[in-house]
Amino acid sequence: MSASTAPGPAVVDLLALVALGELLAFERMAADARLAPDLRRRAALSEMAAAEIANYRRLADRLAALGVLPDDAMAPYVEPLQAYHDSTEPRDWAEAVTKAYVGDAITDDFLRHIADALHEPERQLVLDVLHESRYAQFAAAEIRLAIAADPKVAGRLSMWARRLVGEALSEAGRVAAADRGALTTLIMQGDQVDVAGLFRRLTDAHTARMAAAGLNN
Repeated sequence: MSASTAPGPAVVDLLALVALGELLAFERMAADARLAPDLRRRAALSEMAAAEIANYRRLADRLAALGVLPDDAMAPYVEPLQAYHDSTEPRDWAEAVTKAYVGDAITDDFLRHIADALHEPERQLVLDVLHESRYAQFAAAEIRLAIAADPKVAGRLSMWARRLVGEALSEAGRVAAADRGALTTLIMQGDQVDVAGLFRRLTDAHTARMAAAGLNN
């Protein structure tokens, strides 16, 4: 598919879903930055938020270039994505960085899978908006510091991470319910995807990520 060829409704829906995710992530990180214990950490999370809104702009511009109003395209997914963030509002800095580390990484892993079904330029656009590794490294380091300062924090953050995963799965169900069908078909790649294998890979990556930050799966 060339850049001048209009993609189908499934790709438009995917771009809209990812764009909304970036917009809400910006709002979340900008608010969570106020939980930071010092200005250095506050600035770091603010930089992460700035990257999210820049990614949103790229996705929204692509939708507009395709003749689609971004607001209209994102509208079906507002309720399920907002529900996830409303139900996982962090209480402190440690929970904020754990949410950024665990929740965003699961989403990124899934988007890498979906990108395989896309043509250019949408495939590269989706890959480009995945979170930079330095942000994950920053969040993991902050989690390890919190555990080093108080080892009991590991148990609380591990439970918080498990809750984040559970809410993310519920969010996926709500997104599927809001979807008009085309996006679900794209994600499943015409029923050719090994669903069990996909979830196994996602689970394995999540388990390794938890261990790297000093958390229990």
